[in-house]
Amino acid sequence: MAYHRTLRRSLVVTCFVALSLVMFSLGAFAFHDFSDVDSAAFYHDDAHWLKEMGITLGCGGTLFCPNDPVTRGQMAAFLHRASRVHELPGFSLTTLDSAGSVGFDTAVAIGVDGRPLISYRDLINGDLRVAHCIDLACSSATLATVDSAGGVGQFTSITIASDGLGLISYYDFTNGNLKVAHCIDITCSSATAATLDSTGDVGRHTSITIGADGLGLISYYDGTNGDLKVAHCSNTACSAATLTALDSLGDVGVFTSITTGADGLGIISYQASQTLKVAHCNTAACSSAGFAIPDAVGSVGWYTSITISADGRPLISYYDNSNGNLKVAHCGDALCAGASLATVDSAGLVGQFTSITIGADGLGLISYYDLTNGHLKAAHCSDRFCLPNHRSR
Repeated sequence: MAYHRTLRRSLVVTCFVALSLVMFSLGAFAFHDFSDVDSAAFYHDDAHWLKEMGITLGCGGTLFCPNDPVTRGQMAAFLHRASRVHELPGFSLTTLDSAGSVGFDTAVAIGVDGRPLISYRDLINGDLRVAHCIDLACSSATLATVDSAGGVGQFTSITIASDGLGLISYYDFTNGNLKVAHCIDITCSSATAATLDSTGDVGRHTSITIGADGLGLISYYDGTNGDLKVAHCSNTACSAATLTALDSLGDVGVFTSITTGADGLGIISYQASQTLKVAHCNTAACSSAGFAIPDAVGSVGWYTSITISADGRPLISYYDNSNGNLKVAHCGDALCAGASLATVDSAGLVGQFTSITIGADGLGLISYYDLTNGHLKAAHCSDRFCLPNHRSR
């Protein structure tokens, strides 16, 4: 028995040493996901890697809680997730669902198990469906219909709630309502659905994030009034929410995209009367906001997508409809008061359906549609400004 106890202890120590070696062997990261991890901290890069690999999502919202003790249960979870890092796959293409006309309005998030969780619309049946990948490569998935009450599932957006379960915002086009589905388990085998806003035709162009308070924050379009609206969830499951008409100056709020800024507050990109506009929330509930218009030349701001760059400033990809180009705005500060603008791709009609994220190298990566050729394209930024031939100082 003493031998076995010693062996178990040795294995645990070996795993921790191996994990530490892997973490410290990686290159430095310029950006992390946790607001309580100082950029000068010796564990700054390691905290980002733990999040990137799905080993931990922190302790709620954007917090890592670096000084909190680790329980035996948490240690077991960390080691188990870390053991899967060697499974990182190569490139692959997989058909996950082919039952009818499916795959519209897709959105993806990485679950607490490190596996992708995908929300999408079943066009034929008018259902909201979810695919939980069985591995990192998503070689197959378990499929579930989580809402079939009328025609639902349009404009889906998915994130992981502070309880580790999927949280999906979407549009009920039968009733013209904003709805949210909270998964009952990590595979989202089913979900509890709630109608958050039913005043007029509301809920198109939804986008969801988790704020610094650990609660969901949803941006969406009020089609009846032409407003940008925000729903701040009242609880983790988002069974109810506080609603705010954030911007009502003209026809505003289409193509919304929301993320949590470096200051822990929501920041939203959207189109407002053919311009690219940004709203920076003043509170966690986003009951009010400051506004900026980074680009107003021509008809711009279509298909916006927002993320936070390595320097803590918003980085926005969008479509210039006047010229048929993919553009990027790198905000001058956290409030996006002023921005550096760049045309990233102008070879034909390019830039619709953009989506932007920050890669492991700390630089922007954009996926988008080439309408001229019917192609999927990707653009990798050469620096944090994403400006062609730009050299940062």
